[in-house]
This record gives sequence, structure tokens and C-alpha cells, in this order.
Amino acid sequence: MSPAPVVYCAVPTLFSGDGEVDLDANRGLYKQLTGLLDGVFVAGTTGEFPALDDAERLSLVELALAEAGPDRVIAHIGAPDARHAARLARAAAALGATRLAAITPYYLPARPDEVCEHYRRIRDAAPDAQLYAYIFPERTGLRVPPPVFAAAAEAAGLAGAKLSGSAAGELAGYVAAAPGLRMFSGDDSNPAATMRAGGAGLISGRSSAYPEVYAALAAALRSGDEKAAARHQLVLDRIVALGASIGRLKYALQLRGRGGTAARMTVDPPDASLSAAIATEVAALLSPFFPRRLCEPRFRVARHLFRGPAKAGVGPQISSVIVRVPGSRPGESGAPDSWPV
Repeated sequence: MSPAPVVYCAVPTLFSGDGEVDLDANRGLYKQLTGLLDGVFVAGTTGEFPALDDAERLSLVELALAEAGPDRVIAHIGAPDARHAARLARAAAALGATRLAAITPYYLPARPDEVCEHYRRIRDAAPDAQLYAYIFPERTGLRVPPPVFAAAAEAAGLAGAKLSGSAAGELAGYVAAAPGLRMFSGDDSNPAATMRAGGAGLISGRSSAYPEVYAALAAALRSGDEKAAARHQLVLDRIVALGASIGRLKYALQLRGRGGTAARMTVDPPDASLSAAIATEVAALLSPFFPRRLCEPRFRVARHLFRGPAKAGVGPQISSVIVRVPGSRPGESGAPDSWPV
């Protein structure tokens, strides 16, 4: 039996149509997510942090702390230079944040001793907070091998790391290099595999749009129900196939009535066919029969329906989903043919 993963959501930042941070929409999203998952990771890559100014980042941290409490918020305060990151760390701690994460230095190369010094300076700015490194080589241009991370962890008293991109594939190596620290994977495609590799859990972008799937899968792993875990993993496999770009997640959130699709960065929005596939998964997820029925392979979502015209700033919302059980007529499955959501 795999241990249950801790699941933090790497939350997208929701913007209004004019490109400003929509505080009300973000508050609502934090409330929903913290009702289902273990916590939120605020202003990270999925949150488009390079496009946020310091005041915006801190306002999002403050919102999350108010909604979830300090034990369930990891505030990302990373910046390319230690001076900037330390300033944000000090300000976040003053707001009540007790768990911080900082991406490695980026844009310019950094020697191993500079990586250690980077985190030492952040630690000095927030000495009482749990501090996590955030390692994402494909975004930063900096690979931090497990031994370098271990040295930085010792130098700065790190609590662990978030490992994304190729670093997530080396999770077991990081666990071995720094035993006792908490390693979170940004690869949210298979929570049980992360746990088998020694991870503490996930910091998951997809869970922003599909939190029920991650909550159900974690619960099944926690209870040792291998059959249920396998069924939920099948649902997750379909979601993973849709991709995890910010644009695709925001489209799914829009369908759920969680803000619009506005973004400040290039986010790869879905095309028409992919939009339809995302809508199908969201409709199934919002069915009153999830997770008991939608995880059964014999149920196939055939199409989705929408309520009339899009609401201003919100877009179309799913009204119902038509399902068919292969080889049956409507009504024979024991479930309604149309599921209002």
C-alpha cells in the first residue's frame, strides 16, 4: 500500500478582463481548494509569478493566509536574486506566512556556492519560517543536482524542495541525498508513484481545476483501497492527457465559474477540440455521481451542454452532461441520462 500523498495546489492567478488581479475570484478559488486539498502554493510558476509585482504577490499571500491559515499555505517568494527574494520573504513572514518556497537563481548561471548563499540570505530574512527550494531546470536554466541541493539544505536549514520538470524525475535521488527532508513533486500525473519514490506529496497545478480527483485518489491511498485508487488513477490519466498549461487550466476553471481565462504571460490556451475534451472532463467531475460512477470504466461521457451565452468575464458554464453506457438504452444504467451540474 502506498502512503497517502500530501497534495498542495499550485494555484493559477486569476485576472479580470482588464488584466488586473481579481481578488474576489482568487479568494473564492482558495476557499474551494482548501476545502478539498491539504493547502495551496501561491504565486508560483502556475501563478505567473514573473508577471506579478511585489504588492500583487503579497496580496495573494495575504488572501490565502486569511482563507486557509498559515499551516496550509506555501508562499512562493522566489526571485532571480537573493536580495529581492529576501525582501519578499521578510514581507510574507510579516503577514503571517510560516512556509516559504523560493525558486533557484535564474537567468544568469549560478555556481554551487552561490546557490547555497542564495538560500542562506533568504533564511536570514525569515529565520523562523519553513523554507523550501524550488528546482525547475527547464524554466530557470539551472540544474541543481541532488548533492548541491543537499549542501544548500544544510547551509540554509531547508525543510525540503519542490521538484519540477526533469528534477521531478530525480526525486528518489534528492530523497537519498537529503534524508529526512520533505520532497514534493511538481509531476502530478501519478501520486502513488511519487510516494513510492519517497516523496512527501505533490504540489500540483492540475489540482486547481480538478481537485476532486486528487482528493479522491489521496483518500483511496490513505485507506488502502487499491481498487478505488486504480479507478481514480484512470480518471487522472485522462486529465493528464489534456495537458497542464496555464491556459488549459484556466479554461477548465472558467467552465467551473472560477474567473475568466485572462493571463499576463504566454499560457497555451486550448483549441476547439481540446476545449471540448476539457469540458467533458469537467462536466463528469461536477456530476453528482462523481466519484462513485464516473470512475467506472463502463461509463463514457458522450457530449456536454452549456447554459446559454457566457456571463461577462466568466464564459460558458456547463449545464449538464449526457452519458451513455455502451450497449444500453437511456435509463438502463441506473443513473440519469442527463446529469445536471
